Amino acid sequence: MGNQAFAGKTVLITGAASGIGRGVAMAFAQEGANVVVADIAVAAGEETAKDILRAGGQAIFVRTDVAVAADVKAAVDAAVATYGALDCAFNNAGIEEEHQRLADSDEAMFDRMMAINVKGVWLCMKHEIAQMLKQGGGSIVNTASVAGLIGAPKHAIYAASKHAVVGLTKSAAAEYGKKGIRVNSVCPGVIRTPMLERALEREAGWEESLVRMHPIGRLGEVDDVASAVLWLCSDASSFVTGHQLAVDGAMTVV
Repeated sequence: MGNQAFAGKTVLITGAASGIGRGVAMAFAQEGANVVVADIAVAAGEETAKDILRAGGQAIFVRTDVAVAADVKAAVDAAVATYGALDCAFNNAGIEEEHQRLADSDEAMFDRMMAINVKGVWLCMKHEIAQMLKQGGGSIVNTASVAGLIGAPKHAIYAASKHAVVGLTKSAAAEYGKKGIRVNSVCPGVIRTPMLERALEREAGWEESLVRMHPIGRLGEVDDVASAVLWLCSDASSFVTGHQLAVDGAMTVV
């Protein structure tokens, strides 16, 4: 975006210790935002914040389990106490640990997935919106997935959780649009992250099959998602709310 588009603004990012969350945190910092790095992974989360500070930006780290209400409230409170407001939020924390057909999956996996991917987003929005109502507005982006738009064989619970994120996003957008709060989601395809790179190293030939799933002819990069999130949080998208932005190289259209 350039020109310090978020100078003086404060953004809270969950799951910011690595992958997409870290990339988005760095992108916001480059645009001048005060970044609240929230993650359950303390060492990696602190490193993200330190990297932002070393680059001349502003950041704090708050250890946050998004499935715990007190942790989420503490992260929002820390943003306000440190920087005076909460202008944007990227609710990105989530897990994808399922590789079984539905009848073979277990209850513990279901409960864990829903606690983090669904309850976590709900708790974040609950406390973020409460703060944004006091301020007169704000912008929230939730991480859904292409699995929130289509079915996902061997990932049925994950798909259910991401469809739920889409439902939460649409409902919150409808409820709070007149209050100056916009709520959207990004729905990434397969994005090249350190976790994916490790998986590709273990599975010879898998990358080629993943690329074939994307008509654009490549896998996504973290910067692709970061650009979408920053746009959705910016004034450039002021008439966009309740939208699910597929960042997927046309994966969901074929």
